[in-house]
Amino acid sequence: MRVLAVIPARGGSAGVPLKNLAPVGGTPLVARAVRACVRAELVDRVVVSTDHPGIAEAARTAGAEVVDRPGELSGAEATSESAVLHALDRLPEAPEVVLLVQCTSAFIDPADLDAAIAKVLGGEADVVFSGLETHEFLWDAAGAGVNHDPSFRPRRQDREPHYRETGAFYVMRAGGLREHGHRFFGRVAVQPVPPRHAVEVDTPEDLEIVRALAPFTDLPEPIDVDAVITDFDGVHTDDRAYVGEDGREMVAVNRSDGMGVSLLRRSGVKIMIMSTEQNPVVSARARKLGVPVLQGLTDKRTVLRDWLAIEGLDPARVAYVGNDVNDLGPMSDVGWPVAVPDAHPRVRAAARVVLTRPGGAGAVRELCDRVLAARPEGAAAPAAVTAPAPRAELRLTASPRPVPIGDALVGAGQPVYVIAEIGINHNGDLDIARRLIDVAAEAGCQAVKFQKRTPEICVPLEQRDQIRQTPWGAMTYMEYKVRTEFGHAEYAEIAKYSAERGLHWFASPWDVPSVEFLESMDVVTHKVASASVTDLELLRALAATGKPVILSTGMSTLEEIDRAVEILGTSGLVLMHATSTYPLPPEEANLRAITTLQERYGVPVGYSGHERGLQISLAAVTLGAVTVERHITLDRTMWGSDHAASLEPAGLEHLVRDIRIIETALGDGVKRVFPGEEAPKARLRRVTV
Repeated sequence: MRVLAVIPARGGSAGVPLKNLAPVGGTPLVARAVRACVRAELVDRVVVSTDHPGIAEAARTAGAEVVDRPGELSGAEATSESAVLHALDRLPEAPEVVLLVQCTSAFIDPADLDAAIAKVLGGEADVVFSGLETHEFLWDAAGAGVNHDPSFRPRRQDREPHYRETGAFYVMRAGGLREHGHRFFGRVAVQPVPPRHAVEVDTPEDLEIVRALAPFTDLPEPIDVDAVITDFDGVHTDDRAYVGEDGREMVAVNRSDGMGVSLLRRSGVKIMIMSTEQNPVVSARARKLGVPVLQGLTDKRTVLRDWLAIEGLDPARVAYVGNDVNDLGPMSDVGWPVAVPDAHPRVRAAARVVLTRPGGAGAVRELCDRVLAARPEGAAAPAAVTAPAPRAELRLTASPRPVPIGDALVGAGQPVYVIAEIGINHNGDLDIARRLIDVAAEAGCQAVKFQKRTPEICVPLEQRDQIRQTPWGAMTYMEYKVRTEFGHAEYAEIAKYSAERGLHWFASPWDVPSVEFLESMDVVTHKVASASVTDLELLRALAATGKPVILSTGMSTLEEIDRAVEILGTSGLVLMHATSTYPLPPEEANLRAITTLQERYGVPVGYSGHERGLQISLAAVTLGAVTVERHITLDRTMWGSDHAASLEPAGLEHLVRDIRIIETALGDGVKRVFPGEEAPKARLRRVTV
């Protein structure tokens, strides 16, 4: 062992009680000192000398050995040198160089430690201390100049710098320390450190200063977690609300947060919003982000514990982002408590990470980027782990792995993926298609779907010359299909406009050339119409794309579905229960087939509906449908075959709204007493023996 670092850290402190355990940037001061030493390449061993069990535990957790400091060396009059010499006496191997590192300096750069050690090992000095370059003029109490002649005031650039001792670290030859008994002997040199590293914590005011500096001074480290839970007000927003004359509230959010959340969900990290507020704006933002939300919570900590147990997550691998004192409870239960920079001082003090961007100004995006930085490229959803000491009432069952579609995950535990089926209801009019995309976006859908055909392949010979009455006059059926089919230019515009409205777009290809066409448009997924379940050539072409596939199962037997699944595989497959009757009568809905498909194929299962009204689609969600697809139209009386069984704009808006309400109402399955039950429980409950 050539180089030993010793960190004296007694429990007593006159200025700041238990100062060495005070968190800065979520990490106790003693742990920050240990980490700096551990990261220095030239330090062989790190020892903390302490008389306090809490400090000893924090030191060991950070990677240091601990030497018990005797009482006679732990008082206010004891010197740091005495602690270092005591530690040297307790170790069997004598080092060549010893570092005295002080916890009172919150910001120590391992590179500065290495540079100072190199000067001693290289023979340039016997002692090197951390110093801040200064050109300040010093005066004594009597008004005399200490480092200058008051009658001669040279310019800054004309004066040699002085160095203020920061107290952060001292590198010494171990033999010299033993010989002299103090830290300065022989040739003394300085290791310059930057001003932001030169604050020493002696008073509560100093502690507040370094806590404020930590977000700007600490190097951002990746946040390695499997789940992220965020507060809403002050995290997704700047904690302000705009109230209109009708009493409705609006808040400002940051668009970049949405992309960060999408990328995080795609990587397999679970994300949820928890809020004490019960506010439609919270629901609207959660719906836009595609994440679950729990609102109206009076005890976030209990709800968080139950949710972690249900999900089978290790609390040490969970981040919670808060901004006010009601977040302190859940923050204390997770491995990564995170605060926004303008959070309440107690919240900043409790945080392991303080973000640099405020709420509503990209805080969520910054967090997402740091979580993503810790994940391997192409990481999928982590396997659930059994929570420690699970509650007796919990029953965790395996669910099919969610299927990534674009920046969304479709599967159990994810928000229902709502697809607005435009199909051929655009009637060959690009303006109608745009208006239908607007309808889907404003309702809160995640995707719009079209149909793509090559008429020369798909129109049967016996139907081609049949005369149809159309809005464009009498024409053959073939002419009609060509007239209403969109080409590359139209779909390029659809792709662009859908992206602008925050929607995925894709289509049901009805033939192999249409698969090739859609692949050239780089759609996020392909949809197999129920009519195509037995088109094995089409299925093989879709399987060859490597894209996720959504397979409708209307008018199909289980044997026909078996054959289709055999070709498509199950790794990126979502099945859709459907009955291909237009419009669908309730007695043919057969919603329990959703469970049948889930159990038989072990893949996420959704519902593609052709009924009038909303009830059947909503019931499908309660039975576990992970995606819902409904045809949409501007007006059910429009000309065309699918309009009558389609939802108009108001109906679609109500469908999405009610799906989100059902998702919230389904809850997490944990039986407990909710906050709203406490008052009637206290008033009405009788307990007898």
